[in-house]
Amino acid sequence: MLGLILLYWIGKYFYKLAEEYDKSKWVFAILGIVVYYVGSLLFGVIILFLIDAFSNEYSDDSISDFLLGVIAMPFGLLTCYFLYNYLKKTWQKEIPNTNKLIDEIGKPSDQIST
Repeated sequence: MLGLILLYWIGKYFYKLAEEYDKSKWVFAILGIVVYYVGSLLFGVIILFLIDAFSNEYSDDSISDFLLGVIAMPFGLLTCYFLYNYLKKTWQKEIPNTNKLIDEIGKPSDQIST
């Protein structure tokens, strides 16, 4: 149940970000959820590899799936956070500065600075 609520909030934030910058809302909501799972999965595989490589005491079967999921959750959220900020900064650069555009009204086309 906690996982569904988490996925809802991730999707909601990406949906609102895409809506704010007039992008495809559902595509980016789903992308946010997929990035969460990819980040969690990648970190989970890294953790299992490190445990297998450096520990003689534990095996892959002795680690609880729930515990591994809880440990990997912050890294999935971190990957979502990085993607969210990357998209926000990229889309902010695409917005034209309206103050400059307003000053250009009425000028001949050869005098307009770009």
